[in-house]
Amino acid sequence: MSVPPRAVQLNEANAFLKKHPEVLFVDLLIADMNGVVRGKRIERASLHKVYERGINLPASLFALDINGSTVESTGLGLDIGDADRVCYPIPNTLCNEPWQKRPTAQLLMTMHEMEGEPFFADPREVLRQVVAKFDELGLTICAAFELEFYLIDQANVNGRPQPPLSPLSGKRPHSTQVYLIDDLDEYAECLQDILEGAKEQGIPADAIVKESAPAQFEVNLHHVADPIKACDYALLLKRLVKNIAYDHEMDTTFMAKPYPNQAGNGLHVHISILDKDGKNIFACEDPEQNDALRHAIGGVLETMPASMAFLCPNVNSYRRFGAQYYVPNSPCWGIDNRTVALRVPNDTADAVRIEHRVAGADANPYLLLAAVLAGVHHGLTNKVEPTAPVEGNSYEQNEQSLPNNLRDALRELDDSEILARYIDPKYIDIFVACKESELAEFENSISDLEYNWYLHTV
Repeated sequence: MSVPPRAVQLNEANAFLKKHPEVLFVDLLIADMNGVVRGKRIERASLHKVYERGINLPASLFALDINGSTVESTGLGLDIGDADRVCYPIPNTLCNEPWQKRPTAQLLMTMHEMEGEPFFADPREVLRQVVAKFDELGLTICAAFELEFYLIDQANVNGRPQPPLSPLSGKRPHSTQVYLIDDLDEYAECLQDILEGAKEQGIPADAIVKESAPAQFEVNLHHVADPIKACDYALLLKRLVKNIAYDHEMDTTFMAKPYPNQAGNGLHVHISILDKDGKNIFACEDPEQNDALRHAIGGVLETMPASMAFLCPNVNSYRRFGAQYYVPNSPCWGIDNRTVALRVPNDTADAVRIEHRVAGADANPYLLLAAVLAGVHHGLTNKVEPTAPVEGNSYEQNEQSLPNNLRDALRELDDSEILARYIDPKYIDIFVACKESELAEFENSISDLEYNWYLHTV
């Protein structure tokens, strides 16, 4: 007789509390539309109740704008009486928070209807529905994220960020210095604590790379044969980085473009697909001759314009694009080419995969991967042929054609018949409503530059 799932989860809670008698609190975490982690903090003694009955949170949690205000046009706020749904623990996500002074653990949650069905507006559920289509084909998605971020000073200059003082030299960095090992030394204590904290939390981070701007770094995650878990890791890594940096008297930003004349923060994702025998269906000596790889690329390229609102969900997201910053602005692909939207690394035949290079670090990883995998599935099942791979500098060969602002991206998403077959149209409506609300507020503001240009000159 098998053990009921709830009993299995209670065993998980019992084992953790027994192993960690020092833990006083548990943070119950759930990611909203923007990838912002929200939830509740409970005392240790209440953890069993959470595993037994879940916790209630309002459905409007998934109708919040970037400032945490409910967007009523989504229909998830006052229209339904700001009603609750129930959130249940996600197995194998209970772990310590290494940055806390008072011993505290954390537990990821996912929202359900009161009757038990997953709640359609939870981004994790949005992704699960896309992944289920691969399950029907007997295919398993392997995914891994590369996450870029800036360390910044806790003190801003007129509301704008600045690089932090180096704990080693006491100097503030200003040069690019991509891949410079010495820059890793400048912030070694913080960066090492990030890697050690990731290990403690079971996040498969294996390397930190100095990126192409002052105090900008990239953390690489190992690929896992569970795309939802890969997104969990990316989400929790951001939270870990923020809190570890704060312990070192620094802040961080995953804003897509925090500095006008420096590189933005990207969120690249690597994808391969395993068949029923565990073999990579993209494996090949010549990527152009692999039908599955070509068709997957073709589908992602075809749906890329409609996916842009998920890949680049904020007004600031579109400031990141530019040839000098290796951010592609047209749907194109190439073999080991970092100027294209879809790069195919081919260092070994078994490791052939798709590297999607368009999204910013401000994207919600669940929605980003849902959009990309929708394109992959569309391409595989409809045998979509891509354009020829680009050799050399794609910026000199392809004109900018992807949406370059949030309004156009939302229109593309709203009009997409293909994405509507993968992502619940009700969810697309909610996402568009939230982002249009943010866009309206942004456009209603008057910038300092407008005052400098026009106040006394027109």
